Amino acid sequence: MSDELQRIMAIDDPYLLLREVTKRLADAQQEVTELARLRRRVVQDLHSQGLSYAQIAQKAGLSRGRIHQIRHTGPAPEGAFLGAGAVTVVTPLRWDDEKKRPVVAMADVNSGRRLEELAKSYGLDVSSGHVLVSGEVDLNRDGLVVVCGPGMSQTMSDLYAQDPVLTWEHPEDEPWALLDRRTGTAYRAGADTDPHRPHDVGYLGRLPRPDGNGSVLAIAGIHTAGSLGVVQLLASDLNTLWGQVGEHHFSTLVSVEYDPETDEPQSVELLTPLYRHDEESTA
Repeated sequence: MSDELQRIMAIDDPYLLLREVTKRLADAQQEVTELARLRRRVVQDLHSQGLSYAQIAQKAGLSRGRIHQIRHTGPAPEGAFLGAGAVTVVTPLRWDDEKKRPVVAMADVNSGRRLEELAKSYGLDVSSGHVLVSGEVDLNRDGLVVVCGPGMSQTMSDLYAQDPVLTWEHPEDEPWALLDRRTGTAYRAGADTDPHRPHDVGYLGRLPRPDGNGSVLAIAGIHTAGSLGVVQLLASDLNTLWGQVGEHHFSTLVSVEYDPETDEPQSVELLTPLYRHDEESTA
């Protein structure tokens, strides 16, 4: 019996006991989910290296049927791209002059909900939060997925400034652009060019938290359609993204063609490579 279980069982106050047991069960379930994800990942990695299920089973002291079952059941390894155990999806609040209160833009609502659904599909616990109208947001928390550009938050602007390859630019009296410093190419939204076209550019990156104790998955578009496009890319191709960057810090840009009536993405594709930041520091 673990020390933690003994501590809980020794609680006399029934209400405190109920709270502690409920919390411990939730924590234990998260741990079981992540252990199952890790186990499946190990089997998947060994199999991809050329080992048969029989060979893995023999070396691990398990049956071949059990190894095969592990490989095809349980939470998928690529869910770790979003976080471990639990994630918090954060979207920005905007001030509505007519309603005289903060609101969330419909495109941001859709991005947030779709991210939450995606995370839940990988067995992750999900909560939500907001970047305040002032731009304040606490990034020093585990499992953050933040949908917000640098123009709405100085905190997010500082986060994006850590990217060694991709840069947000906003010259005076000019629209926002995203610059690939590796190639020197600047990418702009179709709504900001002449002639206009229903095209946006989205940013996707995993960047270091300000306290250095973890990472933040950051998503933003030059306009809101870009964020929706990034979310669609995650939903359709998470396994490929995970296979290329894992849990490393990285960033990339996404081309988004969208319906001008609804802002819904119609096609999405990578504009740049998936830049691994640890490789950039030695390039």
